[in-house]
Amino acid sequence: MDLDDFPDGIIIAGADGTVEYVNKRVRAMARAEGDEMLGMHLNQAVPFDDLNGNSWYDSTHPYDGIAIRTRISEQAWWSPKGSEYLITATLVRDRPAGPVQRVVVSVRNARVRNQRDRERSDLVATVAHELRSPLTGIKGFTSTLLTKWDRFSDEQRQLMLETVDSDADRLSRLITELLDAARIDAGRLTLKRGPVKLDEVVRHVLTNVSGGATEPFGISIGDDLELIWGDSDRITQVVTNLVENAMRHGFGLREVVVQNTQHPEFQGGVSLQVHDNGPGIPEEMRQRVFSRFWRAGPGAGSGLGMYIVRGIVEQHGGTIEIKDAEGGGAQIRVWFPINEPDTMTD
Repeated sequence: MDLDDFPDGIIIAGADGTVEYVNKRVRAMARAEGDEMLGMHLNQAVPFDDLNGNSWYDSTHPYDGIAIRTRISEQAWWSPKGSEYLITATLVRDRPAGPVQRVVVSVRNARVRNQRDRERSDLVATVAHELRSPLTGIKGFTSTLLTKWDRFSDEQRQLMLETVDSDADRLSRLITELLDAARIDAGRLTLKRGPVKLDEVVRHVLTNVSGGATEPFGISIGDDLELIWGDSDRITQVVTNLVENAMRHGFGLREVVVQNTQHPEFQGGVSLQVHDNGPGIPEEMRQRVFSRFWRAGPGAGSGLGMYIVRGIVEQHGGTIEIKDAEGGGAQIRVWFPINEPDTMTD
């Protein structure tokens, strides 16, 4: 393999510490021209130090130290201009515990890893905030009831307990969503597959949530719908989330359509379309809707709902997309393949 094609910077020094090779990436990092780095001492070719001013070379002692050492672990070091880099090295010996014959140093920019660390920190902060909100209510009301029980009437106590119960339900839902999101991230979302009639799932969900609809909505169910094979509970979760989103954030549910649909790339299946009365979702924002903790507008939830919906749909081998609905509003279209087991196929 040509080390010039390697994405990280590579510096190779001989037994006396003299640089014998640098790849294209290192020359770009150092803004070096031609072979000017060749012949340098390794201490000069790796001019990085820690936040206390200790140089990489003097801190790691690549040619000294324990005789059985063959590797210097990756650590963060700073260039003279203040940029952070991740440096690791291999110590090549001609025999165990023999002198170091060659030092191979790998240098990479830490910018991408720092960005991931920031994203991880933001994730922890968001989760902590979401958990703290219902916990504050639960703790506040229970403490008040325990210390001042006799000062409240039965109606006041019932109101406080109902609030605690509602906050506990919210906390339970959030924890469930966090666990589902973690399973999707790890590829460990399991499905209990069986025959599912999507029209029955849709009717069941609409019956349960129709009380929250402020305006009438339409239902269109196709004839002779195909039987799909999937996890009924998870599919119910998908339908419930989409319908509730339309009611809460899409200015009301306008229409739900279920019909047989031949996917252009795959086999036949059944599609679900949920139309709302809102202004629609701009095309540049449609993929962002499926990101973790993406929220928009007042009253937004945890921001995990659509991320989980897409994970469940894709685990079934289906697709989900957002389009403009005819007459305005957003149309979220989910397609589930039949997925009939081979043992059931004629």
